[in-house]
Amino acid sequence: MPEGPEIRRAADRLEKILVDQSIIKLEFGILALKPRADDFQGKKVTAVETRGKALLTHFDNGLTIYSHNQLYGRWYIVKRDQYPTTNRSLRLALHTLKHSALLYSASEIAVLDSDQLQLHPFLARIGPDILDPALHWREVAGRLLASQFRNRTVASLYLDQGFLAGVGNYLRSEILFDGGIDPYARPKDLTSKEVNKLARSTLKISRRAYDTAGITNPSKKVAELKKSGFKRSDYRHAVFGRDKRECYVCGNCIIKKTIGSRRLYQCPLCQHS
Repeated sequence: MPEGPEIRRAADRLEKILVDQSIIKLEFGILALKPRADDFQGKKVTAVETRGKALLTHFDNGLTIYSHNQLYGRWYIVKRDQYPTTNRSLRLALHTLKHSALLYSASEIAVLDSDQLQLHPFLARIGPDILDPALHWREVAGRLLASQFRNRTVASLYLDQGFLAGVGNYLRSEILFDGGIDPYARPKDLTSKEVNKLARSTLKISRRAYDTAGITNPSKKVAELKKSGFKRSDYRHAVFGRDKRECYVCGNCIIKKTIGSRRLYQCPLCQHS
């Protein structure tokens, strides 16, 4: 499933072709939404916003199209009407004079007015967006120690969008590794130094993934591994997807766990309890 950095990068691409452009034609691939297509004829896109893994396309008529890619959703940006060759189902198409923005396979799409936007069940419950430039590590540390979060394991907490919006499976493993935190640890049992380090790692790794299109290793390590002939699948992450391989920091064997039916990777030496 795309995580916060991937959704934000998709939004960046959409912004370039949609913002301040009139929609010449809009198509919904979801039967219940087809009658709403006329609401957007000739309207301009004012902004493309992300909130965690949700994407909001705002229009100058006060309406917003909410979309959540879930596991298989994918945006394509093409020259007007040049549809890609794919077996995916087209769910939403926005056509400007020169471009088409096409969303395939997404299962959650809705048309919302300003009141509905505030009351949307997903948007109303999510925490701060990990890529919000205004989000400070001190706020993350405060949330870690808040009463509703402090007694839970960090493995569980970091997949809860109510804690922080935009963290998914690969970011969880990479953040906990960078912070040196055992997945079964609870924030209330950590020292102040450990909480602060984890909070900093949360923002550092998330923002690095956004800047690098999903690479979470430090640039120096990536350059070193590339020079040694490693492929992207090897240098992209520190631990995620690297079970039974050596940790780049200590040389110990990385292990894979299943926690809450989701895979998690850790270095037992770098992330000791």
